[in-house]
Amino acid sequence: MVKKRKRNDDGMVFSTNASYNFEDDYIGNDNWSPSDCTLYVSLDRKQRAGKLVTLVDGHNGPSSDLLFLGKDLKRMCGVGGTVKEGCILLQGDHRDKVVSHLEKVGYKVKRKGG
Repeated sequence: MVKKRKRNDDGMVFSTNASYNFEDDYIGNDNWSPSDCTLYVSLDRKQRAGKLVTLVDGHNGPSSDLLFLGKDLKRMCGVGGTVKEGCILLQGDHRDKVVSHLEKVGYKVKRKGG
């Protein structure tokens, strides 16, 4: 038996597990706030042909918030990037802009690396 539901921001459309409860995924998200998690901002160039990438990781909130935050940071810095595996990747070195913006929004931020 396949249970279906409306598509939400998390990308989950259906489950073939009959005992899966979709509502369990959203319990506790109402009480989450940006100050609940610490984001780590670092500069990375591993496996990227030597090109610099600003990496933001450590987000433990809802995945929809991470997607919106990634979109906001890309627009603010005027660069391309992506959100995957719980991390935000921005092309280029934008650590200072990202740290100041995240602190203004209410996140706890720590810089990793040099």
